[in-house]
Amino acid sequence: MASGASIPTIDLSPFITPPELGGQSNGHVSTKSRSMSRKVVKEEISKACSEYGFFQIVNHGIPVELMNTSLELAKTFFEYPEEEKIKCVAGPGVPKPAGFSKQPEHSPDKNEYLSIFEAGSPHNVLPQNPPQFKGVLEDIFARYSNLAFLVQNIINDCLELPPDFLKDYNNIRTSDFLVSLYYLPASDIGNSGKSEHEDGNVVTFVLQDDIGGLEVLHNGEWIPIPPAPGTLVVNVLSNNKFKSATHRVVRPKETTRNSYAFFYNLDGDKWVEPLPQFTTQIGEPPQYRGFYYKDYVKARVMDRINPPARLEDRFCIKHYAITNSGGA
Repeated sequence: MASGASIPTIDLSPFITPPELGGQSNGHVSTKSRSMSRKVVKEEISKACSEYGFFQIVNHGIPVELMNTSLELAKTFFEYPEEEKIKCVAGPGVPKPAGFSKQPEHSPDKNEYLSIFEAGSPHNVLPQNPPQFKGVLEDIFARYSNLAFLVQNIINDCLELPPDFLKDYNNIRTSDFLVSLYYLPASDIGNSGKSEHEDGNVVTFVLQDDIGGLEVLHNGEWIPIPPAPGTLVVNVLSNNKFKSATHRVVRPKETTRNSYAFFYNLDGDKWVEPLPQFTTQIGEPPQYRGFYYKDYVKARVMDRINPPARLEDRFCIKHYAITNSGGA
């Protein structure tokens, strides 16, 4: 890009205990050194969230081999005939998202997806083929959940919130879900894989295959986020102290694209509003009005089922923006 901007990549290793040490702290790294390293990581994350709303992480503790295997199995699954994939379609009464689905024909976004909740959820409709796919999905879901818990705690410190504030507030995990996405090749009439939007959950992880296509809007320019081995893309949300950045997926020509998105969500009955630490206590007006998270989720699901004709009519977190507060 002409601006030369790129999404920061942050080494998370100061927060990760090497598994070969049996869960014990590394004796070769002093407590003071580790504390200083963690301080640097927090500063890097704060800067990335303030400027971009996105960053990438490496050395995050999830095995690269497992990440690659999950992408390979997903590709195999989505290349199965339709009759195999529809075995994972959720039945009546199962909340969305769950199981296999695809975008409606009239949607500009051309993708198929498989959504799962945590292991043991009664809403899961997990694939039986490829044979190892179900186990890999359950394994990597648990690892994403643990990593999101860690990132949430780091964000808590970056925002200078009271200790364990986000942990105690976002303490119900039944609404988290993992989506495996399969994007069709671009055509002469369109290349949208996922139209521009903002996420409304606490933490999102994105794992891309080597095709790429994820882009984030920064200072009016679309910045590509090139895939890199072992790297996860992270997106977070707050009252615009940390941006909920606009992003999209552009489909490549002549090839498909696979990715995963993990959503570390709030429970639907949680009331969401800007905290006084970022508004009244510092003399700043809130930039969003309060809402129940379940209302937001319901509106997003309805958009997915019946996409509006105009992109600007799609429901997103900016629906709750207070326009007279100086922008969203």
